[in-house]
Amino acid sequence: MPIYEYQCKSCGHELEVIQKVSEEPLKFCPECGQEELSKLVSAAGFRLKGGGWYETDFKGNSDKKKNLAGDHKSDSASSSESSKPSSTSS
Repeated sequence: MPIYEYQCKSCGHELEVIQKVSEEPLKFCPECGQEELSKLVSAAGFRLKGGGWYETDFKGNSDKKKNLAGDHKSDSASSSESSKPSSTSS
């Protein structure tokens, strides 16, 4: 759910609220109680919840070493192939 920012035109109080996109905007200020609350235009806010996962979460140390060694070998093989002059027939 997005985080919206509001500011009261009466007292100047600012607040952030987590709301569904489909919910009506807030109207009443929680500080002064006036119906002067307006939604501010600001950068999009979001909250990441949960543990999540990363590419490195499922690799053991030996897998990382194999991947690094494999990448290094493939780089040297491709660089040696690219250093050879290409022969073209006319």
